[in-house]
Amino acid sequence: MKIDKIVTDLCIIGAGPVGLFSVFEAGLLKMRSHIVDVLPQVGGQLSEIYPQKPIYDIPGYPVIKAQELIDNLVEQIKPFSPTYSLGELVQEIVRIDDHTFIIKTNENTTIEAKAIIIAGGLGCFEPRKPNIEQLELYEGKGVSYFVKNVEQYANKEIVIAGGGDSALDWTIELSKIAKKVSLVHRNNSFRGAPDTANKIFEMAKADEINLILGATLHKVVGTDHLESVHVMNHKGEAQIIKTDALIPLFGLTPKLGPIAEWGLNLDSNAIQVNTVDYSTNIPGIYAIGDVNTYPGKLKLILSGFHEAALMAQSAFKRVFPDEKLTFKYTTVYGVNAF
Repeated sequence: MKIDKIVTDLCIIGAGPVGLFSVFEAGLLKMRSHIVDVLPQVGGQLSEIYPQKPIYDIPGYPVIKAQELIDNLVEQIKPFSPTYSLGELVQEIVRIDDHTFIIKTNENTTIEAKAIIIAGGLGCFEPRKPNIEQLELYEGKGVSYFVKNVEQYANKEIVIAGGGDSALDWTIELSKIAKKVSLVHRNNSFRGAPDTANKIFEMAKADEINLILGATLHKVVGTDHLESVHVMNHKGEAQIIKTDALIPLFGLTPKLGPIAEWGLNLDSNAIQVNTVDYSTNIPGIYAIGDVNTYPGKLKLILSGFHEAALMAQSAFKRVFPDEKLTFKYTTVYGVNAF
C-alpha cells in the first residue's frame, strides 16, 4: 500500500556514496533522512557502471572495490534507519514555508522535508539506448533498461545486450531463473571484471547461456509485446532470437534533468554553492559531491564526504531552529550516543 506522504527531516536526492554518507552525518545529529534515486538500487555510478573498479583514495583503505565501499556505507547508516524511493525521479519541488518543502517524484511519491540535499553525482543518470527503430514502442512491453524485479524474468527467454559489468552480472544472475538467456556483445572481449568474463565464457561452453559475440542489435519485432530481436554480425549476417524481454545495458548518461529547472545558480551543468555549508542560492537546498562547483573544487569522493559533514551541521539549524548544536566526537561517544 502506497503511503500518501513521507515526512522526514532531509530529502537526499542521490544514493551514491556521498548521498549515503550524508545519512550518517545527519543521523549523528538526530535528523531523519529519505533518499530518492532514479536508479533501482543504491550506489549511483559506482554500483551501476564500475562496481569492480578499485578506489585508492578512501582513508584507511589502501584499495577498496567500488561496490565494497557502497556496501560498507549502507552498513554504516543502518543504525539511522533511512527510507528510500528508488527507481524514481524528483520532478517537482514546492516551498510550503520558510522551513518546509514538498517534493514529488514521477511515481507520485510525495515527500515533506525541512531541507533538500542534492547529491546526484553528475546528475540524473539516463540509460544509453541502442539506435533501433521503434524501440520505444516496446519500452515497458518487453524492453527494459534496468532490472527492478528479478522475479518477472522467471521462466522467460531473455536477451541482454552489453559488455560491461552490469551486462555480465545480470546474465549470470538471471540465468538462474530464466528459461534462456542470450548475451549479445559487439566485441569478442568484455569490459567487465576478468573473473566475471571468464565465468560467462565457461557458462557458454556448458550451454548454460547463449553467447553471441561480434554482433549488434538490429531490429525489434512484436505486436502488443516484444516477440523477437534481430542481431547483425560484422559480416552483415542476421540472426533472429525469439525472446520475451530485451535488456540493453550500455551504461548511463549523466544529465541534470529536472534539477536544471529549479532556479538554482548553474555553471556548466554544475550547481554553484557557498563553501561555508555547501548551500545553494535557494535557502534550504544544498548541493554536495560532483554535482556542485566552487573555486578549487575537486571531484573526489573524499571531498564529497567533507561537504556532507559541513552540510549536516547547517541543516541541523533548519531542522531544529530552537536547539543548540553541540559538536561531539564519535571516537569518544560512539554512534549510539548521538
